[in-house]
Amino acid sequence: MSSDLRSSIRSIPDYPKPGIVFRDITTLLGDARAFRRAIDELVQPWAGTKVDKVAGIEARGFILGGAVAHQLSAGFVPIRKKGKLPHATVSIAYSLEYGIDEMEMHEDAVAPGERVILVDDLIATGGTATAAVALLKRIGAEVEAACFVIDLPDLGGARKIRDLGVPVRTLMEFAGH
Repeated sequence: MSSDLRSSIRSIPDYPKPGIVFRDITTLLGDARAFRRAIDELVQPWAGTKVDKVAGIEARGFILGGAVAHQLSAGFVPIRKKGKLPHATVSIAYSLEYGIDEMEMHEDAVAPGERVILVDDLIATGGTATAAVALLKRIGAEVEAACFVIDLPDLGGARKIRDLGVPVRTLMEFAGH
């Protein structure tokens, strides 16, 4: 990965708590060249293939996933926090560092057998992404891949996704958390 794309990520020490370095992609999103390059690199393995839908995890996954879906001429599916979608939904509970949360998607957002790529900004412990993969598979999606701009490999999330049989694409890694 080129240093120019990596350098477009802002690192904020001790956020949201001491000892954590937050990797902020808003600086990448605000840099037109870096944003375009990130989307092009996320899309590259699937260019010219049949992808039916791109699922994005709230909220930064909406920005990235919408752009990826556009590039692939695919539909976009939002995966949201519980209670935010207006139509009938399917939901899944997943563990957070301190407790449980739930995410959901419309039950008719993906037809059985449709090829879906999951997109979010960052993979850390993998809790949210593994839950999203399970939710997509529950309604019959063929999850072709999970794509992230940033991987924090020390936290093992990408490995958890691969262990589910889903290929993972990341554009850069940052050691630690």
